[in-house]
Amino acid sequence: MTVIAEDHGPVRVLTLNRPDKLNALDTALTRALSEALTAADADRDVRALVLTGAGRGFCAGADLGEFADLTPGRADAVLERAALTAKLQVQARQLRIPVVSAVRGAAVGGGAGLAIGADMVVAGTDLKFGYPELKHSIVPALVMTGLVQHLGRKLAFELVSTGRLLTAAEAFEHGLVNRVVAPADTLPAALEIAERWAKVEPRAIAAAKDLLYRVADLPTDAAMRAGQDVNALMRGFRA
Repeated sequence: MTVIAEDHGPVRVLTLNRPDKLNALDTALTRALSEALTAADADRDVRALVLTGAGRGFCAGADLGEFADLTPGRADAVLERAALTAKLQVQARQLRIPVVSAVRGAAVGGGAGLAIGADMVVAGTDLKFGYPELKHSIVPALVMTGLVQHLGRKLAFELVSTGRLLTAAEAFEHGLVNRVVAPADTLPAALEIAERWAKVEPRAIAAAKDLLYRVADLPTDAAMRAGQDVNALMRGFRA
């Protein structure tokens, strides 16, 4: 199985399971993970989600072995894969349930985007985070939006243009991760966060998550109106 799903009470853990490839995202894994995220969100018994990777790394990004077949002459295949990748990169923030990624070792390219696409990130001290695509003559086009949303433009450009990898301490300093722990403690620490979320009224945390991402993209007046709407809605959460 390319994605392993395990339930810890109301918390579901999704594990990328291609450890021999550092969990590189081929089409099969990308599709399986997207489907697993959708299934978790639809399951009302699941209140929080942990995303992690099997083996010594979180995710090495796109599986370059597939790129030989994704040529301009196969435009339909190129567009289909791009749409699948783009969907996955933003999917975690669109779920009703909160998502925390437990990241150790490599989180590069699409793997970096996947990690910071979660609502919170727990990183191991062995983290290697970055966007080395240009070294392979590839533009990190589908992860650029998430990167720029999380970092200032100058540092984002440095990471993209030079391929420099951030350490866990640097990622924490720049607000890309919430916690830094020993590599073996990434999953337990992420589970602790998810279990805390699972104790919150599901409608309340879903509304809070949705509002947070909406107001981030709204002018102040519109954001305050959105807040007022949720303020009225939440009165029914404790009924």
